[in-house]
Amino acid sequence: MDTQAILDDLLRLLQSHGVVVRTEAMGGGGAGLCVLKDRRVFFVDSDGPLLNTAIQAARALDEVVSLDVVYLRPQVRDFVEQYTGRGEADAFD
Repeated sequence: MDTQAILDDLLRLLQSHGVVVRTEAMGGGGAGLCVLKDRRVFFVDSDGPLLNTAIQAARALDEVVSLDVVYLRPQVRDFVEQYTGRGEADAFD
């Protein structure tokens, strides 16, 4: 599964949990989750590196929803665990 497919899954999951996803040209500075007018919005920087956007989407998803109760494809779950540190913490529980 390539990075674009992982990002697509992550963005779809964010949207399904009430997060508005907006794509904007922001000069490559990065993507991220914020709250605007009491709504969670995840900005995708169309100028930014795909991997960085996927990492930020994984971190946003980890903040928005309990990943223990959401189905993620194995490759997506591995990606989220790798970039949020969840896999390391779970190993010691």
